[in-house]
Amino acid sequence: MKEAEGSVCQHFQRAAEVLGRRWNPQIVRVLLGGPQRFGEIREAIPGISDHLLSERLKQLEAEGIVRREVTGGRPVLIEYTLTPAGTDLHGAIGALGAWAERWAVEPSGQSRSAAGGRSR
Repeated sequence: MKEAEGSVCQHFQRAAEVLGRRWNPQIVRVLLGGPQRFGEIREAIPGISDHLLSERLKQLEAEGIVRREVTGGRPVLIEYTLTPAGTDLHGAIGALGAWAERWAVEPSGQSRSAAGGRSR
């Protein structure tokens, strides 16, 4: 059965819930750059706490978006990478970033577009 125009299917709803959780898009964006250790991810995302980063990484792993890889040795090396499903978010995350550059609200309350674009 075809979805009614303008309706939201259960798959879209689920994806929006996963990616709509605070910090998840930022984590995916960082991992699009390649494997990262916990501390590297934390440093790349201002304002995230260790507890929340750990929680979100576990959630993204359970959703099949992130893979936790443990390499034995001394010290043990733990890296996080994107699964193929996570890597496939590249277009969506890129589009969100492009939208943010154009339209995200500046602290002054003006959108970047209304303020004449982003100053560099």
